[in-house]
Amino acid sequence: MIGEQYKSEFNLKRRSRSKQFAFAASLSFWDRPVASVVLGGFACALLLASALSPDVFTDARSKAINTISPVVAAVSYPVQEAVGYVRGVTGLSDIQARNAALEQENARLREWYQNAMVLQDRNAALEKLLNVKVEPGYKFVTARIIADAGSAFVKSLLVKVGTNDGVHKGNPVLSGDGLVGRVISTGSNASRILLLNDVNSRVPVMVEENDHHAVLAGQNDTRPVLDHLSKDAKVSEGMRVVTSGFGGMFPPGLPVGKIALNEMGQFEVILFSDLKTTQYVRVILAHQDPNLIKGDIE
Repeated sequence: MIGEQYKSEFNLKRRSRSKQFAFAASLSFWDRPVASVVLGGFACALLLASALSPDVFTDARSKAINTISPVVAAVSYPVQEAVGYVRGVTGLSDIQARNAALEQENARLREWYQNAMVLQDRNAALEKLLNVKVEPGYKFVTARIIADAGSAFVKSLLVKVGTNDGVHKGNPVLSGDGLVGRVISTGSNASRILLLNDVNSRVPVMVEENDHHAVLAGQNDTRPVLDHLSKDAKVSEGMRVVTSGFGGMFPPGLPVGKIALNEMGQFEVILFSDLKTTQYVRVILAHQDPNLIKGDIE
């Protein structure tokens, strides 16, 4: 029994050694120059066959492509997903950068829009001032309203012009639509204006259609009334009221408002000037009469 066991083990070892020798012989064959010649000849035969008949390997190539393509797709899928993710992240960062740039540009545009609206309002106010006709020979200065100093008992405004600009007490003040009032106090760079609807305001006026004279008296209300109007004066609602020039404080012909009849039967004046929307006013300065020369004064 022991001899047979040794004999079987010897046969197994001999078979394994023969296989190793066969494998080593095959490797030694591929290392020899003869193997290179064989492989080169096989390659040349394949090239010659494909040159003589290109369609020979078409089916084989197609089958190989069909077989390999799913494997290639499966292997390349993670790579493609990774590339797509990187591109998505890069694109998202670009979008965020563009969004930030657009937000900054939008903020700048909003600032310019606000500036444009302010300039448009100022331009409209100044254009209205140009429509007010001031008698030639009078100088004026345009001023911006800086505060409403009025109260229940005093109706006045503060403007940003003063004695440094040639403004003095008593100067008439106009808006783009008509007469506003007169200067009652001045500083070097600011002045206070008494409005036409103040109870202390008295302005000589006349009805433009028939030259009937009256005094425009403020009532601390939105509408002043016409006092000292002659009883036989033929006036009606809608007639225009302008300054008469009596007393020399106001130039004649400045637009004031239109006549309206109130519930008490009094003639009121709806003022042309709307101080709720007025931003700039025009202060009429001293009269410059070209006919007054030094010899005439003396």
